[in-house]
Amino acid sequence: MKKAILLISLSLVLSSCGQGTEMEQGKSTSSNSLESLQAQKTKLTEQINSATLKLEEVNAAIDKISVNEKRVLVTAFPLEAVDFKHTIEVQANIKTRQNLDLYPEFGGKLDRIYVKEGQLVSKGALLAKVDDAGLQEQMEQIKLQLDLAKTTFERTERLWNQKIGSEMMYLEAKTRYEAQEKQLAQMKRQLAKTKIYAPFSGTIDQLFTNQGANVAPGVTPILRIVNLKSMYVEADVPENYLTFIVKGSQALVEIPVLGQIQSTLIRQTGNYIQPSNRTFRIEAPLENPNREIKPNLNAKLSVIDYSNPKALMIPRRILRANSKGQDYVFVLAKPEGENKFVATQRFVQLGKTKNEMIEITKGVSEGDLLIDEGVGFLEPNQKVKRIEQ
Repeated sequence: MKKAILLISLSLVLSSCGQGTEMEQGKSTSSNSLESLQAQKTKLTEQINSATLKLEEVNAAIDKISVNEKRVLVTAFPLEAVDFKHTIEVQANIKTRQNLDLYPEFGGKLDRIYVKEGQLVSKGALLAKVDDAGLQEQMEQIKLQLDLAKTTFERTERLWNQKIGSEMMYLEAKTRYEAQEKQLAQMKRQLAKTKIYAPFSGTIDQLFTNQGANVAPGVTPILRIVNLKSMYVEADVPENYLTFIVKGSQALVEIPVLGQIQSTLIRQTGNYIQPSNRTFRIEAPLENPNREIKPNLNAKLSVIDYSNPKALMIPRRILRANSKGQDYVFVLAKPEGENKFVATQRFVQLGKTKNEMIEITKGVSEGDLLIDEGVGFLEPNQKVKRIEQ
């Protein structure tokens, strides 16, 4: 366009100059004096200067039009709704409530151990026995005394029912009999303390004491029994997530050492805030069919604290903020054909973030064309041209 206007202007100037020249040539045929030639020169010079000024005005107008038509090249993408789940990640510890060190309840020599390390045992199985130190013989004597007391009481009771004998004799016989029964029951409880039984089904993890060693109640551990089927993961979560993480919240457990990831549900949230670090406790069960997961393994727990099935997510890189701290994006609007648009400024409200993506809760709609590359050079209502990626 610029070249066409330039050629037209030059043609007009040359045409004007040509007509003037022909007229002057006609005059020059009648007079070739020096004064006549000087006059012709002066007139031609004035025409050239006038044409030059007009040409400069035309060029300025062309340049002005060309500047206004310049457009910033940008790329854009249509905004789509996606299923968004926001998670919090915390370090966790794997535990089991069926992990127990067994101590004797009766002091003495460890008479026998009936199990080996790694052995599977059932609940109630006899694991070890401490020497009873003569309690068995004492119990046999108590049984004999109980039999005598029972016979005496039964005979006295029959006589008393026949109104023979005194009431005092009957009461004394009854008291001796009941006292012997209680003494025998107490001795049985004492003897039971010399034996150690499995409190639950599990695996004998470790034997701490050798057979024949002297053990003390509550002091000397005998063995450890572990059940690896009932595992769970435990973590401490900052108190500001208290209203977002509830019983039934979905979670993922990653165990780096084993390369395992499990889906689970939060089954318990703590009702107490630790004053030292302002956290509360959460717990979720784990499946362990192959018994690969062990107590006290480190794990990473990711808990879903927010979900939106139709979230509008944008990359952080296209987000801008003004001097007042207001966040905004640029959207392609007012299409003018040939991929030409106007960059419209839209102020937005932000939601949750995940990696390099951020949720927009207000300000844009699904289907809007958001400017991506080139957004750093834009001003509101600037004309742009979209290029295909």
